[in-house]
Parts: sequence; structure tokens; C-alpha cells
Amino acid sequence: MKKIKFMLIAMMAIMAGAMSFTSCSSDDDDKAKQNIISEYQLNDEAVAQQKAKSGKDKAILLVAFGSTWNNSFLAFDATKAAYEKAFPAYDVFVSFSSDICINRAHEGENVDENGNIVSRDYYEPRYLLHAIGAAKYSEICVQSLQVIPGEEFANVVASVKKFGNNGYVANAHLDDDYLSKVKIRLGMPLLNNPDTDVPEVAKQLDILYGNEATKGAVLFMGHGNPDTYDTFKANVRYTQLEEELQKYSKNYFVGTVDMPDNYKQDVFARMQDNNIKSGNVYLHALMSIAGDHAHNDMAGEGDEYWDDEEEESEDNSWFEFFNHKGYKASAPVKNNHPLGLLELEGIREVWIKHTKNAETLEEAYHSMYPEE
Repeated sequence: MKKIKFMLIAMMAIMAGAMSFTSCSSDDDDKAKQNIISEYQLNDEAVAQQKAKSGKDKAILLVAFGSTWNNSFLAFDATKAAYEKAFPAYDVFVSFSSDICINRAHEGENVDENGNIVSRDYYEPRYLLHAIGAAKYSEICVQSLQVIPGEEFANVVASVKKFGNNGYVANAHLDDDYLSKVKIRLGMPLLNNPDTDVPEVAKQLDILYGNEATKGAVLFMGHGNPDTYDTFKANVRYTQLEEELQKYSKNYFVGTVDMPDNYKQDVFARMQDNNIKSGNVYLHALMSIAGDHAHNDMAGEGDEYWDDEEEESEDNSWFEFFNHKGYKASAPVKNNHPLGLLELEGIREVWIKHTKNAETLEEAYHSMYPEE
């Protein structure tokens, strides 16, 4: 994605945040606090109404980083529907952890295929958790929609811990007696377990893309974490997945946009080492949804996604990079968009299985350090 674009967006977000929350006086600060309280109280009411309408006493909270793309919203809608079918005794809610994604989704940054602005309202996990608790559901399962147990999953864990400690929203603490009795469970990310999840995801990907692997190289682009943010040592999952996929075909490769030594140029080097020096290259997103990274970093096409003077630049898309390296690259689409993992039924079932096997935070804690 383009640096200039995101610098402008970041500046706008900072200015908007300053206008809304920074105070020049104690009166302004009080007003800001009241605005925050009114926001979650409105959400509390909506969740309470949902519980009264459904008559259900259990809730699932799906936690994603977020997106601003309409095709991603549809993927979240489909995932919510799949969860409602798999867990008929539960009310299902979807939350975004990214404030920027929440704000930009509300503003309707990306128009739909008909040119209409689509505004979507999502909430942070803290607001929805508080609302679910205020409605006094007897059981709450928080399911991470992350791919690896990395930095973003650490934030999900922190959300669950803080909720359980009754420390989420200022001046809005929940009933301690209720919190002592409510059952809170945590569903793990897609590639949490190297012995079971990685082989199953590799199997499902080969079912979907095995035909492509007979015609050329199939490249999966994940996100990854920088070394300093490699929480729970999770980056190794990408390497493990590539190794597992190559048991099916040596034409499978897994790279990232943020994991050191596993960028597109590192994938290219591994392909060269395997004597794959020309031919078809099929690009797929190894992310829960196909958002900015999939559309721009992976499938971005045209001069704005290529810099001849700096071939390995992060601003150069995978599509342009591999085409300029002598391959015939393509990013297969459905309904004019790349697909994210949540749109692949076999992969989505792995997340659903994690929800079915979700444990309390204390019981799940050992799984949060997969390499120890």
C-alpha cells in the first residue's frame, strides 16, 4: 500500500482524535468522557435488546483487526452467519480491534460495485464485551479471527483478561458477583497448533489450489510480525505452513508483508533455489479477509505499484514484482475481489472448531506459548 496515502490517513486520524478527545479544559475532558460513556451505553442497550429478542443466554464475540473494504464486510457477514448456524444456542457479535478501521468503515471509505458509499458500524472488543456482560449472558466465548497467535492475538488476550478483572470502561464497572459466575472462554487463532492446525490448513489449501500447483507456483501472502512484535514466537507458523504445503507440491510458497527474511524477495529467492525461474505464479491472500494488503500489496497492478529503482521496496506489489522478474503473475478473484481465508469454507471450519474447543483463559494459557 502506498506510504503517502497512509501518512495522510494517519494525520487525519490523529487530527480527528485530537478534536474529539484532547481537552483544553476540565470541562472539555468531562464532555469527552461523557461521549465515551454514551457510546457504550447505546451499545449496551442494543445488545440487551438482542438478548431479549433471541432469548439466548450465551454469546460469541468474533474479534477481527478490521477492514474498510466492502468485500471484507461481506466476508464478516458470511462468517457471522456460519457461526449462527454452527452455534444455534448463541448470539453472535463481530468486533474490530482497529480504531482506524472502525472510523473509516463508518465513513464509507470504499464504494460498492454499484458506486454506492457503504457505511458500517463496528465496535471495539471492550465496548461489546462490556455490553455483553451488562446483558448478563451466562457464557461468553471470545473467538480470535487472527491467522497466527501474534501481536494482534495478544491484544485479544488482553481484552479478555481486562474484562474478567472488571477494568474495561471507566465509571461503568460490571457486577462483581456476575463476573465471578460468568463462564468466559477463549478461541484460538487459525494456525495456533503446529501439530494439528498447520497440517489441516495445508490440506484445505491444497484441496482448493492443488490444480493451480500443477500449472505453476502458488504463493500465499500473510501478514507476519516484525521481530520486535513476534509475540508468542508466532512467525514460525508461516515457515511451518510452507513446509507442510510442500509435502503436496514443491510449487507452494508462503511469504509475508512484515516478517523479516520472508518478504516477496525471499520467496523469489526460494523459488530460484527450487529451479522455478519462469512460468505462472498464482497469488492468494493468507489473511482472514482480503483488504488493503490483498488489493494493494499483493494484487496491485500498474505503474503506481512498481519502482524500477527499488525492486524490493515494500511499495511494490507482489503482482508487479513477479511479473518484472519474468513470471506470468495473476491474482485470482471472485466477484472482482481476491478471497480471504474466512471466505474459504474448509478454512473457516478450523476457526469454528477452535470455538467448539475454546477453554478458559487459564486453561488456554499454555497454548499461547506454542514453541515452549
